[in-house]
Amino acid sequence: QVQLVESGGGEVQTGDSLTLSCVASGGTFSSYAMSWFRQFPGKDREHVATISRNDDSTYYADSVKGRFAISRNNAKSTSYLQMNSLKPEDTAVYYCGAGLFWGLSNVAADFRSWGQGTQVTVSS
Repeated sequence: QVQLVESGGGEVQTGDSLTLSCVASGGTFSSYAMSWFRQFPGKDREHVATISRNDDSTYYADSVKGRFAISRNNAKSTSYLQMNSLKPEDTAVYYCGAGLFWGLSNVAADFRSWGQGTQVTVSS
């Protein structure tokens, strides 16, 4: 199983931007579809974005479409989530997930490896 470490979270103001990074180790990064999920207190993880293993397609939750962008650098074994026009309702713990499959998914169970999470707080 690949190991994942997220970074880049923090506290920002409404309208600001933030970029999260997820570094993978212990596996062949290019074999994994990569995703970002977020979790609000007391709730299940919610899909944010997914990028296919060969970087040719992406899938976004409606709540972030047009504001967030997922990308990956297979040479650096790193996935990114660029978050623009942040809103207070984006405040959550963000998790990076990796899944050994072709294509895209928004189902948390399809991603077997997870990072420890990084807190994003957006104040008004």
